[in-house]
Amino acid sequence: MISSDIQNRIPISAVLFAVLATLWGGSFVAIEIGLHYFPPMVFAGVRYAAAGVVILGYAVMTADRWRPRAREEYLSVAVVGAFVIAGYHGLLYLGEQHVSGAIAAVVVSLSPVLTAGFAGVVLDERLTLPKGLGFTLGVAGVAIVAGLTPTTALSANVVGVGLVLLGAACFALGAVLTRPLRTGLSIAALEGWAMVGGSALLFVAGAVRGESLSAIRLTPTALASFAYLTLLSGVVAFLLYFYLLDDIGPTRLNLVGYLEPVVATLASWAVLGELVSSSTLVGFGAIFAGFAVLNWRQVRGFADSVRSSVEEEVEESAWSGSVGPADD
Repeated sequence: MISSDIQNRIPISAVLFAVLATLWGGSFVAIEIGLHYFPPMVFAGVRYAAAGVVILGYAVMTADRWRPRAREEYLSVAVVGAFVIAGYHGLLYLGEQHVSGAIAAVVVSLSPVLTAGFAGVVLDERLTLPKGLGFTLGVAGVAIVAGLTPTTALSANVVGVGLVLLGAACFALGAVLTRPLRTGLSIAALEGWAMVGGSALLFVAGAVRGESLSAIRLTPTALASFAYLTLLSGVVAFLLYFYLLDDIGPTRLNLVGYLEPVVATLASWAVLGELVSSSTLVGFGAIFAGFAVLNWRQVRGFADSVRSSVEEEVEESAWSGSVGPADD
């Protein structure tokens, strides 16, 4: 009776949204830990090779069609594999050799702002004053997080933030380039093929950098990090993502990116004893403000829906409280 009451009061989509944010937020810390035992490109490549095989298996069992056919479907797989899987994760892993997972998560939260900027350039979407202001706020937030000044321009922290920022830009550009592409391929099949193809590109990049599988140091901590990233953050989180994409839509789902830095910060403190500076918090505030300016209609609509749900909850609680004892 209690569990059914909780289920009625808390939508399952809200619970899954929180779980997704937790899994993806924790992945930044898992990457930071795993980089002590894996070369960066090999680490990302092995992770997505394994996750891609599992996701493709899921697509085979659940989708009507799991193989790409049309030219635009192959192009979609190539774009996602090159930019979202290989480009984003390769640069993220390289960047996290210089900055903490919590800081990387804050920088990556700029992705929706960058997406709007790329859409204006690539898709000729009109650049309005709110879009310009939002983009400026977002970039300023990253500069604050990096501690960018003329004297620190070449510091390890700035280099790390720059690499992660380039990775976030790859992610955003990949998202924009796939918009015009029409595909009947399921999202699971698309992501699965992209993971497999992207992992191959990561292995090539690793070979160019002189990385090899022999450099991996297998320890319990290394295996735990890899298992988390592959199974929980890779497979389970993507399956949750597919479900929520249909259930709440892409606009609300994009907000998960702003819970990830919170989770990453808490995980960094709990697992590694790391604390973010006040400037990082200020920078994150600027990035989120930029997102809010760019998407003020959607943010206002989301806030209105949450407020309506809370008001209904209060009214329902008041009603049930007045008649509950008599029913018992």
